[in-house]
Amino acid sequence: AHFHSAMMMLRTILLAAIAASAAAFAPANQPAGLCRSASTLRMASDDAASDSSKFELMTRLPPSTSILQAQLAFPSVVDGPSEIVEVRYNLPFGLDVAPEKGLAVCTKSNGGGEQPGDILRYSSQWTMGLPRGDGLITTAASFSGGVAWQCSLFDVVRASSWEDVVGALTSNVESRTDEVLLLFERPLSS
Repeated sequence: AHFHSAMMMLRTILLAAIAASAAAFAPANQPAGLCRSASTLRMASDDAASDSSKFELMTRLPPSTSILQAQLAFPSVVDGPSEIVEVRYNLPFGLDVAPEKGLAVCTKSNGGGEQPGDILRYSSQWTMGLPRGDGLITTAASFSGGVAWQCSLFDVVRASSWEDVVGALTSNVESRTDEVLLLFERPLSS
C-alpha cells in the first residue's frame, strides 16, 4: 500500500511538473539514493586525424546482480573534447536535469559523479518484452507469450519529447531494479 501511494504521489508530481515545463527531475519526497559507482569510460578528442568524436563502450545493465551488458557506439554532441561518465545510483535516486537546446543538461550535482553542465546521454529504462537469450527456455517462453520487465538503455538525445525522458527515468523503480544507470557526456576544457 505504501509503495502504491508513493507511486501515485510521484505520478501526480511528475504530471504537474511536466505541465509546468519542469526544469528538473527528482522523485517525490524520497532521499537521493547512494551512489554505487561513478567512472569515466572513454574520452573523445578534437584530433581531426582520427574518428575521435565517437564513443565506444561496454557497460553492465541493471539490476546490480545482472550479467547482461550493453555495447554502445555513439557520436559526441559536444564541440571539442569530452568524456563519458557512468553514474549508478541505488534506488530511490535524485537527479537534476533540465531540457536545454534539445539536450538533457545536469543543473546540480547530487553526489553521484554528475556535474552541472554534463549532458545526460543514456538512462536505464524498464519496458515489457519477450525473454532474451538463445536457449530452449527463452524460445519456449517467447512462443508461450512469456512477457516480463526488461532493462535497456534509453537514448536521451533521440527522445521525441521531454515526457519520454521522464518516463524512462521513472521506469527505474524498486519493484524492478535496485539501481539506475546514467551515462553523461562531460565537456572538457581545451
